[in-house]
Amino acid sequence: MFEFLDPIPLQQITGDNAYKEGQYGKQADLYYEHQPEWQKADIILISVQEERGKGKIQHDDHAYAIRKHFYELYCWHPEIKICDLGIVKTGKTLQDSYAAVQTVVAECIAAKKTVLLLGNSHDITLAQYGAYVKNNTTVEATCVDAKIDLSLETPFKEENFLMEMLTGEPNFIRHYNHIGFQSYFVHPKMMDTLEKLRFDCFRVGVVRSAMNEFEPVFRNSNMVSIDTNALQHSVMPCNLMTPNGFNGEEACLLAKYAGMSNTLSSFGIYNYNAYLDQSDLGAKQIAQMLWYFIDGRYQLLQEKEISLKEYYNEFTTAFADVMTVFYQNKTSNRWWMKLPDGKYIACSHKDYQMATQNEIPERWLRAQERHV
Repeated sequence: MFEFLDPIPLQQITGDNAYKEGQYGKQADLYYEHQPEWQKADIILISVQEERGKGKIQHDDHAYAIRKHFYELYCWHPEIKICDLGIVKTGKTLQDSYAAVQTVVAECIAAKKTVLLLGNSHDITLAQYGAYVKNNTTVEATCVDAKIDLSLETPFKEENFLMEMLTGEPNFIRHYNHIGFQSYFVHPKMMDTLEKLRFDCFRVGVVRSAMNEFEPVFRNSNMVSIDTNALQHSVMPCNLMTPNGFNGEEACLLAKYAGMSNTLSSFGIYNYNAYLDQSDLGAKQIAQMLWYFIDGRYQLLQEKEISLKEYYNEFTTAFADVMTVFYQNKTSNRWWMKLPDGKYIACSHKDYQMATQNEIPERWLRAQERHV
């Protein structure tokens, strides 16, 4: 795996400053002089320089700024071990770079590690997904983006990579969620196509009005990809596409939701550009999103598995002549719903309330449609 990786230039990140006791720079195992013992880590961090998917030929590692500010944050959960494996080498072609990312991520996932990716171009999501293809693993994928990258009228991979990801053969996408799209960037017919494929897409205003209702979406996901264009320009100055989107606190909450998922094994944040970042504000924002992801991972450790029923409240109810069971974790208050095939999916308290009023929860209905 290390054939595809370069160490981080620590001096370039830290300058002449040493990390203080308790900061992540002291806690994390960093690849800069010797290969770290990544097998002992819980979370693996890598960055990807590749930018040809957006039409650029330079390969700068904008993640230096993110690392700088992340490693200065204080670690509240030392029991969660972090390893920084450095920078994925840029290949001779874009496909070579994809293959390198796939190889590294696939090996980490196969070793039961959670991978955090920092990439210059959002199409690296395709390589992130490719790791699951490499491991023959079916996934539920979630993208957070102001646009839906399905354009057929562009030569840039960053603007149409979802086409290959969602329709390519063989396909390992069990379900796809799109969080935070802004309607004026999306052709209405595109939404019709995604609806026919039974994928779920949510406008940014809908998500912001009830953030907690979308925690189950992340809990059911195996991989999450965030484009920084989904964040407001005021907190992500390198977002030149739109002034609107999620604010800083909301972005951190979404990252925490992802961290709290017991099914998620990879989390990517893409499209950060240090050259357009004012006062490193965007880098600080992403660093804090990483902090909240780890905070979510810690909270997940405190939650018992649903198979241990003594830690859950159980509610049996009927709607539309269907008997089903809801479970509420006594510690976290998070909800689960049992499907007719015996599988459990994450849900919300609102879903349970709908069921008690003899209404079919939308989440239950959509899950059934996908199993037909």
